[in-house]
Amino acid sequence: MKAFYGDLKLGILGGGQLGRMLIQQAINYNVNVKVLDPDRNAPCRKLCDEFVVGALSDYDTVYNFGKQVDLLTIEIEKVNVDALAQLETEGVLVYPQSRIIRLIQDKGLQKQFFKENDIPTAAFKIISSAEELKESPIPFPFIQKLRKDGYDGRGVYKMVDESSLAGAFTEPSLIEEWIDFEKEIAVIVACNGKGEMKAFPLVEMEFNPKSNLVEFLISPSLLSFDIQQKAQQIAMQIAEKLNITGLLAVEMFLDKQGNILVNELAPRPHNSGHQTIEGNVVSQFEQHLRAIFNLPLGDTANLHNAIMVNILGEADHEGPAIYDCLEDVLKLEGVYVHLYGKALTKPMRKMGHVTVVDADREKAIEKARFVQNTLKVVS
Repeated sequence: MKAFYGDLKLGILGGGQLGRMLIQQAINYNVNVKVLDPDRNAPCRKLCDEFVVGALSDYDTVYNFGKQVDLLTIEIEKVNVDALAQLETEGVLVYPQSRIIRLIQDKGLQKQFFKENDIPTAAFKIISSAEELKESPIPFPFIQKLRKDGYDGRGVYKMVDESSLAGAFTEPSLIEEWIDFEKEIAVIVACNGKGEMKAFPLVEMEFNPKSNLVEFLISPSLLSFDIQQKAQQIAMQIAEKLNITGLLAVEMFLDKQGNILVNELAPRPHNSGHQTIEGNVVSQFEQHLRAIFNLPLGDTANLHNAIMVNILGEADHEGPAIYDCLEDVLKLEGVYVHLYGKALTKPMRKMGHVTVVDADREKAIEKARFVQNTLKVVS
C-alpha cells in the first residue's frame, strides 16, 4: 500500500459532519481526501481535496468514485454495497468491509447475528406483513424498527397497545421487547489489520425523547468497574466476530437488573465518540484513520471529565442557521464548540456539538446543562 500520508488517496462516502471531523484529523497526516455526497452544499465540501456530487445508493456512481481512490471508508451506512464488493475484488481497500456494511444496513440481519453469536440483546421477531405484526408474540409495549433505512431515530416506532397498530410501519421490519432500562451506554472499539484492538471507555448517554437522538453524553462513566468491563468485553467480542477493520460503535442498554443488552451497531465514527476530540488521548477520528491505515492504535484513556451536548435545530425553525447565545456559551472555561458547516437549519437537525471539559465532574455537567439550555439554533 502507498504511504498513508502524502501519496495515498482516501475516499469517503458521505460528506456530513462525521466526514468533516475525519478530514480535520486527516489534514494532520497530509492525507489526500476525496468525498462523495449527493448534497453539493455538504459540510465536507470546502475541507476535502476533491468533492464529487453523486448518489451514494447508485452502483455506477460509487464504483467509479471508488476506482479513483486507494482506500475507501464511510461516514454513513446507506451506500451501494454491491459496488463496494466489486471494488474489493479489484483491489481497492474498503474499510469497514462491504460484508459488514451489508449486515449493518439490515437491522434484522444484525439481530440474527447477535442471536447466532450469543450476544445479549432484547427478544425480537422479524416480520414482513401487517398480519404478522397483529399476531406479535411479544406483549405490549414493544418497539417496531424498519429493517432498512432507519437513521437518527427515524424508522423506530413504539407500539403502546392495539391502537398503535394503525400507525405501524408496513415495510419489512422487526419487533423487539421494550426494555425498561436504567441507562443507555456505548463503547467504541477500533481494530487494525494487524489484529490490534482497543476500546474507548464506556460513556453514558441521554436521548432526546422526541427525536430519539443522543443529546447529552457523559464521560467517563461512574458505573461499576464490573459493568464497564463487561460492556467493553461485549463490544470487543462483536468486533472480533465481525473481523472488522476500522471503528465499531456499540450502543447498549443497561436494564434495571444490571443486565447489558446490545441495541445497535455503527461501523464508523459515531455520535457517542465526539467528546474524545478533547476528552481522550486519541480521538475516535484519529483512531479510525490509524485503524484503516493499519497503523498502531492510539491510547484511548480519558484525559478529563468530558460532557458532550448535541446542538439540534429548534422546533418551528427552518432556514438560514443562526446560533443564538453562542457568545454566552463561549464565556465559559473548558467549552469547545464544533459547528458543522450546515447553512440551513430545520427541527432536530444536527447542527453542531459542544464538549465541556473540567477537572470537577459536577462542574462539567453543570456547564454542559447551561449550554444545553442556552445555545439554540434558530432561523
